[in-house]
Amino acid sequence: MLKLGKDESFFDLLESQATTAVKAAQCFAALVGNLDQVAAQAQSQALTRIEQEGDDLTHRLQNKLSATFITPLDQEDLSGLSHLLDDITDHIESAGARIEIFRLKECRPDFLPFAAKLVEVTQATLGAVAELHGQFTRSDSLPDLLQRIHDLENESDVIYRTALGRLFDETQEAITILKWKEVYERVEHAIDKCGSIANVIENMIVKYA
Repeated sequence: MLKLGKDESFFDLLESQATTAVKAAQCFAALVGNLDQVAAQAQSQALTRIEQEGDDLTHRLQNKLSATFITPLDQEDLSGLSHLLDDITDHIESAGARIEIFRLKECRPDFLPFAAKLVEVTQATLGAVAELHGQFTRSDSLPDLLQRIHDLENESDVIYRTALGRLFDETQEAITILKWKEVYERVEHAIDKCGSIANVIENMIVKYA
């Protein structure tokens, strides 16, 4: 049955998705901080559970959209944000799975700051999504949060490109290069999705002003 009226739980679900992305980033940072086989396997399994939680939240929001006639924001905006948030967690889980599958035993030094940026940018994204609960078009803090996301994305791009250059310069084994390249790329994809969320929210500010 279609329901009328605004429903604040849409915002709750989006914020829960953003929180899940932060949890995934923190779990991933813990994983790369200790690549001992037992510890890495435990963190990889934890990431899988977090990713499943994220999928459940996405399905709940999409089902709610299908059953609601009038939503607090356009369905396209809510659905787009939801899918982008889910993509972040998916990419992080995928990076963690590859570390386990590839049996990577030692973390590259330039990967640790990259993982730290991932945690920072997901936290900033959570902050931005949380602002949607209120009169976000008038929020004093939201523009700074969105700029923070873009700044972190740009900083991460520099780390990513520099790290890949070093990987090719310092590593002779093609298979090792391929393994780390795949892991780097998935983290970069996750960070890019945070930037995409900032873009969507910026467009929403103009749209709903």
